Amino acid sequence: MDYHSLIFPLGIIRFFQIFLSCTAFSLVASVNAYGGSYGAWCMFTWILCFIVTVFIVLLELTGFFHKLPISWEDFTSAFSMLATLMIFTTSIIYPSVYLKGSCSGHVCACKGSATAMSILCFIAYAVEVGLTRAKPGEISGFLSTIPGLLKVFEAYVACLIFSLLDNGHLYNDNSGRQWCMAVYCICFIITTVIIFLTIGRLLASLPFPFEKFLIGYNVLAVLMYLSAAIVWPIFSFKGNGTRPNSCDSNPGCTWNSLLGATFLTYINLIAYIMDLVYSTKMVFFTSPA
Repeated sequence: MDYHSLIFPLGIIRFFQIFLSCTAFSLVASVNAYGGSYGAWCMFTWILCFIVTVFIVLLELTGFFHKLPISWEDFTSAFSMLATLMIFTTSIIYPSVYLKGSCSGHVCACKGSATAMSILCFIAYAVEVGLTRAKPGEISGFLSTIPGLLKVFEAYVACLIFSLLDNGHLYNDNSGRQWCMAVYCICFIITTVIIFLTIGRLLASLPFPFEKFLIGYNVLAVLMYLSAAIVWPIFSFKGNGTRPNSCDSNPGCTWNSLLGATFLTYINLIAYIMDLVYSTKMVFFTSPA
C-alpha cells in the first residue's frame, strides 16, 4: 500500500473531487431534480467523475496501476482534462435549466447547493490539470503537455457540436452543412485515435515520426476548420438571421443549436491553431535537455 499517495497535494485534491462530485449528485438525487436529457447529462457527469476518480485513487493506493498496459500518466492527465470540461459544462447547464425562474424551499436549496458543489468540483479538477501539466523542459507523457491537453479539449468540443447538430439532424439540410459535419467527424476521429494511441503506448509502433505527423495533421485540421467556420454560418443563417421569439421558452430551439455550433466551431478553430503553434514549437524550437 502506498499511503504517501494520499497525502501528496494531488491525492488531497482527488479526495476533494470525490467528495464534491458525490455531494452534487446526492443532493440532486435526493429531490429527484434531474428529469429530462439535461438532468441526465449532469447526473452522468458527476457520477462518472466520482467513479473514475475513486478508481484512480484505489489503483494508486495499491500500486496496481504499474501492472496496467497503459501510460498511467497520460490516462490521468487526459481524464482530469476531460473531467474539468465536463464539470464546467454541467455547472453551466444545470442552473440554467433547473434554477430558472421562481425557486424557493428545500428543493431549490438542494439545486443551488448542488450547483455550488459542481463549481467547486470544476475548480478541483482544474487544479489537478495545473499540477500535472508538463513544465517546460520536463520529460513527461504527451497528454500532460499543452498540445496533448488541447487534443482532449478539441475532441470534447467536437462532441458538443455533435450533440447540438443531432437536434433534428441539422447537418442534413444542405451540402454546406454536410461538408462541415464531415470536417467535425474527420478531425474528431483522428484526434481521438491519437489520444487512445498515446494512452495505449502505441505511438512508438507507428511507421512514421509521430511529431511530424502531428504537425501535418494540425495544419490540415486548421484549414478544414477554417473552411467550416466560413461555410457553416453562411448555410445556417442565410435568410434566417433573426432569432425566433419561440426560442425563449424552447430549450431545443433549432436556431439556438445552429448558433451554438457556430460558436463551438470558432472555439475549436482557435484550439487547433494553438495546438499547431505549440506542437511546432515543441518539435522545432525546443532544444533537448
